[in-house]
Amino acid sequence: MALNIKKIQDIMRKDAGVNGDAQRMEQIVWVLFLKVYDLYEKKWKTEANLLDKKYTSIIPNELAWDNWAKSYEIEGGTKFFIQTKTGDELLEFINNKLFPTLKNINYLNGEAPLHQRIVKKAFEDTNNYMKNGTLLREVIDIIDELEFKNKDDMANLSLTYETFLKTLQSAGNAGEFYTPRAVTEFVIDMLKPQIKDKIADLACGTGGFLISAYHYLESNNKLSAADRDILNNSFYGCEKKSLPYILCATGFLINGIENPNLDHNNAFNTAFEDLCSKEQFNIIAMNPPYGGSEGSEIKNLFPSKFKANETADLFMVLITQRLKENGRAAVVLPDGFLFGNDNIKKNIKKLLLDEFNLHLIVRLPKSVFAPYTGITTNILFFDKCKNGTQNTYFYRLDMPEGIKSFGKTKSIKLEHFKPFYEWYENGKNDIIDKKNNFKAKSFSKDELIQREYNFDLCGFINEEEEEILKPYELIEQIKKERDTLNNTLDSIMDKINNIVNENS
Repeated sequence: MALNIKKIQDIMRKDAGVNGDAQRMEQIVWVLFLKVYDLYEKKWKTEANLLDKKYTSIIPNELAWDNWAKSYEIEGGTKFFIQTKTGDELLEFINNKLFPTLKNINYLNGEAPLHQRIVKKAFEDTNNYMKNGTLLREVIDIIDELEFKNKDDMANLSLTYETFLKTLQSAGNAGEFYTPRAVTEFVIDMLKPQIKDKIADLACGTGGFLISAYHYLESNNKLSAADRDILNNSFYGCEKKSLPYILCATGFLINGIENPNLDHNNAFNTAFEDLCSKEQFNIIAMNPPYGGSEGSEIKNLFPSKFKANETADLFMVLITQRLKENGRAAVVLPDGFLFGNDNIKKNIKKLLLDEFNLHLIVRLPKSVFAPYTGITTNILFFDKCKNGTQNTYFYRLDMPEGIKSFGKTKSIKLEHFKPFYEWYENGKNDIIDKKNNFKAKSFSKDELIQREYNFDLCGFINEEEEEILKPYELIEQIKKERDTLNNTLDSIMDKINNIVNENS
């Protein structure tokens, strides 16, 4: 049975405890995680029995899905309702028994397989927001109807879950955790991972790059049982925030990755000089957070020449240290990195040219990440190579014909990269557009150095007018801008009043 996300969201809108899309997502995903995890546990128990082995769950028996969440059984096509918790009893159980126990699980003998460790990590900072136990029971009942009888069931749930994740783009700041699937698929297709490659995303959000890599390897190889075992241990993700972490863990399971190596941590937890002792990877694919900054305790872990204020810059330095020799990387970065001329950015770009082969920069259309952000982004492709960079190709991916802007209802698709593929596979020749600007061109390392490491080349010049918003969307935009302005004015007035009071 397909998962009806809209029906679940409509139920939650009646609950006084859930506010906004981000909270609704967290509420849905913890229930969904436990249901999907239970389906996998039944599978793991069956496999263990076939091998005359015992499977011991990390979840206490009284907290097993069937012992508190299941409200009916089916026999001979007939549904039989069973005694179950609802209302205040359900809330009491979840808030005072289920959550505290899962947050404080003790690993068996101090250790546990990766697929068991994710349970505690997923619930460490997760919350139950619903205050109405009867409505919560309705949500649980809908999710309980999920079954994995065959691959089609998993494929359908995967598609539904992806649609569910896309709502992050319009869920305020939560949009930073989601990268459009067309972008992750394009990046992975260009990196071309192989079986036995160790693949990482050091700020994995909802895990899009890693899941795309898994599906790429699955569809491009005839996988033996041994290959699947390797594949299940090929991915590493790190995410410090709780919502994207549990979204990622759930997505891994839904997409067939049974042993998720997901670290609920800050990737900047090791001094620069000690990074060489950390695990290194054949492939790193990332869309690191940008526009933010890290505290002094993080920046002080880096040498002065790389001690950046911008989080994305720090991630670029981190990537260079975690990539294996001959390893391949692709990173989504804002325009500011390309034309930035501060010493830190110059030092990072010098490092890329000297010790890596920065062979390609793809400039993406401005609205790829809309409505979350309209910042123009780029994908940098580079390999760890002793000979460094000789030439770097720049390619500008223009908006598809007939589309003025991507957004909530129009997302970028893999087919929109077709002009790039044609250029890339047919010699990567220089292209001059109708306005006599370069759309694609190769630049030597010396030329980039002579530009003082300004990589702002083949960019968008004289862009077309922005798409005119519909009246309702325009009103919403004006309201947001008004609220932002009012908050700014209130803050300024408070500061003025404080100064006046101090001097009076």
